[in-house]
Order: sequence, then structure tokens, then C-alpha cells
Amino acid sequence: MTIRRTPLIHTIAALVILGAAGARAEPYRYPEGRHEGGELKYVGGLPVLTVEGTPEQMGRQQAALTAEAAHRILEYPRELLGRVGWEDRWTKLLERGRLLAAQIPPQHLVELNAFAEAAGLDRDVLVGTNAMVDTYRGGFGCSSLIVEPERSVTGAPLFGRNLDFFNLGILHKYSLVVVYRPEGKRAFASVSFPGMLGCFSGMNDAGLAVAVHEVFLSRDRSGLFNARGAPYTFCFRRILEECATVEEAEALMRSMPRTTLLNLAVCDRARGAVLELTPKNVVLRPSEEGICVCTNHFRTKPLATLTLSPRHWQLSKARRLAQLGVADVAAKLHEVNMGRLTVQTMVFEPGPLKLHLAFGSVPASALPLRELELAGLLCAPR
Repeated sequence: MTIRRTPLIHTIAALVILGAAGARAEPYRYPEGRHEGGELKYVGGLPVLTVEGTPEQMGRQQAALTAEAAHRILEYPRELLGRVGWEDRWTKLLERGRLLAAQIPPQHLVELNAFAEAAGLDRDVLVGTNAMVDTYRGGFGCSSLIVEPERSVTGAPLFGRNLDFFNLGILHKYSLVVVYRPEGKRAFASVSFPGMLGCFSGMNDAGLAVAVHEVFLSRDRSGLFNARGAPYTFCFRRILEECATVEEAEALMRSMPRTTLLNLAVCDRARGAVLELTPKNVVLRPSEEGICVCTNHFRTKPLATLTLSPRHWQLSKARRLAQLGVADVAAKLHEVNMGRLTVQTMVFEPGPLKLHLAFGSVPASALPLRELELAGLLCAPR
């Protein structure tokens, strides 16, 4: 099964049109509450949803505490397709979602089913929304900067990341931190949206952090869609649930079938790297001089095609600084923001398990970072 590539001029035009719709809306506010073992509360001004237990329990907890917001997020894919002139692809998106559902890890599928039932959501739409990023590649963005211990003011790694995506005046209002404490798995925090059960950006209790970046061209001639792959946000969630190091993340990623072309920036308590991913290959790109930069192009010899990226070049200037702190990483991320498309900005500290996070208006990088101590949330008694 193949997918048509989006012409670059079409994508750029869509970025401008969709970005223009984003900045006027006020940040969304979630109501605080508790359900079974789950809780939604504000910590330092950030909405934090904590869920724990079995997959069924976590699905019900999320539904009880975020159902209204999830209903709104599930309208987003259809609105996005309509805004770029792809209204006729909605049915195909749902078909591909059903196809990929068979490759969602079983425990995550159980959680998804419980979420859909308890929240009164259409299961096909929930699956399609979670798999949309695998099946229709209509945008580009996202930037990461990893600073290894020898270049860090703190003496421990720093991992900064902008999430850039079509906003539609929706996503920046519905960001939240979800802390998962799954039974028999590692606890982790995901910077996410209600109803999105996989992971775009997150860190676990071992200090392993990940962030995804879309890629559109590969030397190995992999297509943009492999119907036999596992939806990638669930693959990255598995990494956080099962791994503690960059090496373990690489090994697990090699074992999973992959749907599309991606860069996965990864960082543990010792080092950072980028996993360049295609349906055919996984290639690890290490840091250079204690700095690791990631945008939206492959850069290793087996996979690289075009490598020109102004954001990559700008972030690479971080190597001119002897050491960087959290504020320096945040400043570098702001230098490469994509305006109204920059929905979330964050800096992970894998050593002390801290997250510095900004969202609520766009560009998020222009906002002050709020510090969230994850250690207590991830390692709390169950």
C-alpha cells in the first residue's frame, strides 16, 4: 500500500493558512477531578492527568477525566483534512486506522477500547485519530537539541524539544501532561492531548526521554506508509514502558514493524542520539561534540537525501557554547520556532527527572517554562 507524497508548495501553503487560525484562542482549562485511581489536577499551573493500574482501569480513568476534551480532539483530524482540501480522505483514514489497529500492542488496544466505551466515543474515529500521523503526512516541523553531561551546566543531560504541527486554533488549548503508572511496566510522563494514547514526547522513571520528528525522504526508498507497521506513537510508548537506555530503545525499535519515515530523538542519563527510522531500516546517529541536533531530515549515509535545514543549522550553533543550561536550550528552541505552529516547548532533565514545559498559546517557545518535578509523580507509591 502506498501513499501519495504531498507537494512541498502545497504543504508550505497549508502551514501558512493553518497557522493563521491558531493564535487567537484562549487556553483551555480542564476541570480537576478524581476517578478510581486517576486524578487530574494543576501542578505549577500545568494540567497533569495521572492514571494507574491495568489497561482497562487507565482507559476508564482517562475517559472519566478528559472525555469532553477528547470529543473535541477527535474532531480535529476531519477539520484538518478539510482545511487542506482532503475532505474525501476521511473515510480512507478510518479504513487505514482499522487496518493498523491489529498492530497496536494488545495492552494499549485494551486501554483504547475501554477509553472509547467509557467516554462514549466512536472506536473507529478514536483509532483513526491515533493512527492519523502514520497514514497522512501533511506537515513538517519539530526540533530537538540534546546536551550531553560534559556540555551541560548541570553536569547531567538536557533534552529540549519544540512540537510543531498544524494547530487549527485547537491543539494549543488541549495540551496536557499525562502520567502513566501501568501495572507491571515503567511509569512515564507524556506531553500529549486527550484521547491520544501513544507518545509524541515523554520521559520515564529511568530518565529515558524520547521525541518524534517527521521525515519525508529516504535513500533506502522506503515508502511513506507501511500497512504492516505498528502505529508509531504506540511504539514509542512501549519504549518508555520497557526501556532504560538509548541502547535498549534502539533494540526494541528494531524489533517492531514500522509504518513510516521518522527521526526519534532519544536521551538517557548518560547520552543522546537520534534513531533514524524507516520501514526497512533503523540507523543510530550519535551526538557530535556532546551535542545532538534533530529536525526533519535523515543525516546518516544509508538514509540521507537532502540535508539542508535552516533549523538544524541554527541549533548546531549550540556547539559554539562551552556549556548550556536549561535557559540556553530554551533560547535555542525559540530561535527555531515555527510561529503559530509551535504548540509545545519543553526541556527534559533525565537526571533529576524534571520537565520544563510551555504551552497554552503560540508560539509556545515565547512563553516562560514551568518546572514540573516528575520524580514524585513517576515514583509515587501505588
